[in-house]
Amino acid sequence: MQELKRLKSQAGPYRELEIHCKEMKGLFGIVEDSDLESLKHLEEETLALEKKIELLEFQKLLSGPNDPNSAILSINAGAGGTESCDWASMLLRMYNRWADAHDCRVQMVDILPGEEAGVKNVTLLIEGEYAYGYLKSETGVHRLVRISPFDSNKRRHTSFASVDVIPEVDDDIKIEVKESEIRVDVFRAGGHGGQGVNTTDSAVRITHLASGLVAQCQNERSQLKNKATAMKVLKSRLHEREMKKRMEEQQKTYGEKQEIAWGSQIRSYVLHPYNMVKDHRTDHETSNATAVLDGDLDKFMEAYLRAQSGSGL
Repeated sequence: MQELKRLKSQAGPYRELEIHCKEMKGLFGIVEDSDLESLKHLEEETLALEKKIELLEFQKLLSGPNDPNSAILSINAGAGGTESCDWASMLLRMYNRWADAHDCRVQMVDILPGEEAGVKNVTLLIEGEYAYGYLKSETGVHRLVRISPFDSNKRRHTSFASVDVIPEVDDDIKIEVKESEIRVDVFRAGGHGGQGVNTTDSAVRITHLASGLVAQCQNERSQLKNKATAMKVLKSRLHEREMKKRMEEQQKTYGEKQEIAWGSQIRSYVLHPYNMVKDHRTDHETSNATAVLDGDLDKFMEAYLRAQSGSGL
């Protein structure tokens, strides 16, 4: 049913545009040059049609096997203590705003608050059509330059945080995890939460012994629900790990692998002495840093997808 829904979402807009184009062609044949009102209407309809065609062409860029899936997004503060933790919380807000604007549902899977402010790390499940297709462009190190609100001398600071995005794997993808291959630990949830969350051993951490991959969840009061969510995240990470292995094998043949290492930022957000956000992979930039931090990321995502497809910026 999910596959049928996805195919209909692709074929439906194309058929609608085909009908619209035929109607416009017919109207152009009967409208006279002296009918200014009808010509103005045709101009407006043509512009609207062009925008729909551009959107359909853009959607062709989201053709990866996992692009239609929901996304599991993790943010980790870099070195720098409170500064980096605060920057991680700003990124958390940015992706929440982006998800709201795209009608995506956000579920907090796991969070570790900073000692003074912000968050050290956080994992989100962002559920929505093509959430992974768009958000995969965010994987890498994000750099912030600003006057620190935590520095009494008002000096400029640079902070780093890493973002990792993997697709949520469907239940029909066969990722077998045996009980003998994992270690399950339960512990008391930390941070803000209701009485039931903070007073019972409901949080669950699952460690895959062979790979060392870890997934944990402390969002729900139910230990069973937390275990199910943590297992879903673990399976997604195992699936992503296997996909990366295959990609690395292919890239040994077809070219040098582009590694994202800690400290090699993909995007810089400068708030002082000027405002600018620049993506270093595509050179796309904007001076409206406030809008970007409020979740206006579509232009950056589009530039990345076009660059990856080789269709230009």
